Order: sequence, then C-alpha cells, then structure tokens
Amino acid sequence: MTEQAHRIELTVNGTLHVADAPARRLLSDFLRHDLGLTGTHVGCEHGVCGCCTVLLDGEPVRSCLTFAVTVTGRAVTTVEGLAAPDGTMSPVQRAFQKCHALQCGFCTPGFLCTVTALLRDTPHPTEEEVIEGISGNLCRCTGYQNIVKAVHRAAALIAEEAR
Repeated sequence: MTEQAHRIELTVNGTLHVADAPARRLLSDFLRHDLGLTGTHVGCEHGVCGCCTVLLDGEPVRSCLTFAVTVTGRAVTTVEGLAAPDGTMSPVQRAFQKCHALQCGFCTPGFLCTVTALLRDTPHPTEEEVIEGISGNLCRCTGYQNIVKAVHRAAALIAEEAR
C-alpha cells in the first residue's frame, strides 16, 4: 500500500520549491533526496549530534526531527544557502576555513548554520556564550578549540563588514 503524498511548498535558500512527499518524510530526507541538497548531513537521526541543523525562518532546527509537511509555507536555509549568490563564502564559512575549524567536515554544515544564528543573535559573544551556543553540535575530530576560535573570528569579520 502506498502512503498518501502531501503537497509541500517551502522556500529553500531563497528559491520556492513545491513537491509531494509522505507525511512521515523528515525534512533532512526531503532536502537531501527530494531537493538534491546534500549539504545537510544526517548523523545520529535522533537530534543529538547537530549535523542536520538547518535554519528554519532563521532559527536553528534539527532537520532529522522535523517533518517536511510541518514547514510548508516557511523558509529554510541550508549550508548551501549561507554563501552569497555569487558563491562568496559567508563570514562564518571564511572563519571556519581560516581557523581550520574542520577536519573530516561531516559536522561542519550543522556548525555553520548554528553559528550563523548564534552570531546574528549575539554579535560579540563571550567565550562562555560561544561554548554554550555550539554545545548542541558534536564534533569527533577537532577537539572544538579551532571551532571556538572560528566563531570569534567570524564575529570580527561580521563587525568589520558592518562598518
């Protein structure tokens, strides 16, 4: 028996997408398999690791815990949407690159989305605010030191660009 498909209309990275999907399709699977946006990674599939973090109306959410049908009419930003339309990396992306804040890169998309929202809400975070802000994302490679440095570097880049 085939599960009934539901019409999903959402804006992803500034582009309206319309597709049909089963009610139980997770947003992570919808983004990856239905829209071909494979930058959103799926790690634990329990909302613990943060690899699947995307921005939903600007707020970080675990796409592996979110049903795609629940986001119809809303805006999603994935890691692919963080760069400028011409491909120029965002300050957060540049800081992660400059500070060597990644190794295998599997967790990086989730960190980039999380940090983008963190710095929007807290433009000049303290060390404690950075640690708290990224605490929902797990990395098995880096030891976090360079990720914390990258967050501070991104904050400085954003401040410089705002002048």
